Amino acid sequence: MSGRRKQVDGLEMDSNRNTIPDADHSTILLSETDLDGESHTDDASETTGLISSEPSSKHESQFGRKHMSTWIKTLLLLSMLILAAVAFGMSEENDDNGMLVILDSETPARLSPGTNKPVLDFRIRATKNMTANLTVIALLRNGDETTSKPLVLHSDDESLYLKYRMTLADEAKSITLTTDAEDQVALLVFIEGLSSLVKYEVVFAALILVVVYVLIIFELIHRALAAMLGAFLTLGVLSVLGKQPPLEQIVSWIDFETVMLLFGMMIIVSILSETGVFEWAAVKAYKISAGSIWMLLTLLCGFSAIVSAFLDNVTTILLLTPVTISMCRVIGLDPTPVLLAEVIFSNIGGTATAVGDPPNVIIVSSDWSTTGEKDIEFTEFTGHMFLGIIFVTAVCYPMLRWLYRNEKLSNPDPPDVAEIKREIQIWQRTKASLHAVSEEEEVVIQSLEAKIRQLKSLAEEKKNNSSLTWEEKVHQLEQHSQIKNKELLQDCCVVLFVVIVMFFVHSIDSVHLDLGWIAILGALCLLLLTDAQDFDSLLERIEWGTLLFFAALFILMEALAELGLIDWIGTQTSDLIKAVPDESRLSVAIVLILWISALASSFIDNIPFTTAMIPVIKSIVQDPNVDLPLRPLVWALAFGACLGGNGTLIGASANVVCAGMAEQEGITISFNRFFRVGFPMMLVSVSVATVYLLICHSALQWDL
Repeated sequence: MSGRRKQVDGLEMDSNRNTIPDADHSTILLSETDLDGESHTDDASETTGLISSEPSSKHESQFGRKHMSTWIKTLLLLSMLILAAVAFGMSEENDDNGMLVILDSETPARLSPGTNKPVLDFRIRATKNMTANLTVIALLRNGDETTSKPLVLHSDDESLYLKYRMTLADEAKSITLTTDAEDQVALLVFIEGLSSLVKYEVVFAALILVVVYVLIIFELIHRALAAMLGAFLTLGVLSVLGKQPPLEQIVSWIDFETVMLLFGMMIIVSILSETGVFEWAAVKAYKISAGSIWMLLTLLCGFSAIVSAFLDNVTTILLLTPVTISMCRVIGLDPTPVLLAEVIFSNIGGTATAVGDPPNVIIVSSDWSTTGEKDIEFTEFTGHMFLGIIFVTAVCYPMLRWLYRNEKLSNPDPPDVAEIKREIQIWQRTKASLHAVSEEEEVVIQSLEAKIRQLKSLAEEKKNNSSLTWEEKVHQLEQHSQIKNKELLQDCCVVLFVVIVMFFVHSIDSVHLDLGWIAILGALCLLLLTDAQDFDSLLERIEWGTLLFFAALFILMEALAELGLIDWIGTQTSDLIKAVPDESRLSVAIVLILWISALASSFIDNIPFTTAMIPVIKSIVQDPNVDLPLRPLVWALAFGACLGGNGTLIGASANVVCAGMAEQEGITISFNRFFRVGFPMMLVSVSVATVYLLICHSALQWDL
């Protein structure tokens, strides 16, 4: 068998049910992947979440000849990877050492370009806070000179670098910097030689983004592998253009705080799941809803939105997803629509406050005083956003009910039938992981098929003979969903409470712990308290695919930013706003920033997009010819960047986390499945936010 194998003890069944015959095969070898790198399960039903057990010929095809389309796909992807690897391997890493120069109005600075490339990228940084005008003069080999327009160097805590690109007709012989500053100015100058193809860098970035989304949308390869391939393709393009980043810079692009937060909370949730509290909480929620599925869904969506407003939505989904899956299993409900609704309202709720979503944190912590207006305070931001989110939620909930009008959210099966169906799903997943490459494994597969048939017959018989009332069903659920380990639950609750409290207070100046460190320390404390011995088994329950996807996605998005895609979007937005007549400029600016932010955040990570849009908004506000107020544009950016995350599966971190945790439990949330619900909800929520902002700032002149 191909791939790494792991040994799994035989699954326990009730004593009154038949067990798998032949005790010699009670230990089963599971292969995680086949030769294609794809997991093989039978087709899943979207309405039941169970995997079909119909006989298939996959055992023969898995190790036989690949289908022609598979060969074409593999060859195309390998070709792209090899080309990117060649480009990356044949290029030298950029030297990130700048040149220190001192100049004033009387004494210019002359320096060597250090490259013969036709395009020069300048990054100029002052050694202290200052504002000065600079001019760059390039003396060419043919004796001509190329002079830049006057460049304004404004150096403060946020805007450290002046960036300028100069295209030359010939190789540069020397570079001269002049300034109008009377006092001496010390500058750190970085000069980067680029290929003439750099004028197409935005096109290259857009093509790579399209390739990644095609791979994810049509599920040609796993989304983590698609992100890794896209990241390396982008690095290959950067190398061809002469912008190959060093390894240290590539690693620095990964947001380790998010990765550490996910890893730490995954460990805590994994240990917490061993107590049985998720099943217990699921039954309590079902009991409170009085058997009404829509009441239950409403409670879960409301809880998700409210908690995400004060606790980051990634942590909310990490805690809520296991409860939801357990609840759906014990009552026989398809978990996919429930999970989708929860994560969508989690993103909506996270928009309401300054700490609910990373873009909001970035916006509030930014220095807006450079625009001549006062900084945006936490209470001001939360007050304005919270009111808008109330209207968004009021409209989105009926929209969700309309989207789910054909979903089978009816009364579930009796508890005993739901339990049998869950066992059927476990055995089907086990059977699908086996390959009949030996006589012993063929016997195991046949035994599993016999067991599945028996369980299906038993489930059908119990379903037909069931006449339990709803109260009797709940009583049976409570009997089957007791807390298994109260001592472990107490330890978990103490650690989780401390972690959540630290999440709230970490923004205090005297607390120097990020969210990632808090989660990691909480996980270590819980491991020590519980004296976990089976550490390898615990690590197997971590969604490594999700963590790898996030790491690759961070690199991909930062590399696309290096190619100028995000800056190009910001520049086009700014140019469109400046071209609008004065009387309608504010309304158009609100609509453009809101919708461009929402659509962009649906397809690219909203963190680098928000970071890139903040200087754009500052430049628009500082332009005296535009004359626009700051705050309406900031609210538009916040609404768009946060609500836009509901557009696609990879639009927000919470979406990916939910899909990863569901996948580990055998529940597939595909890109298209999420898109059918998330994108319409995103359009409706952004439309409501548009009306809210236009009424507040164009009609009522609020904050002007």
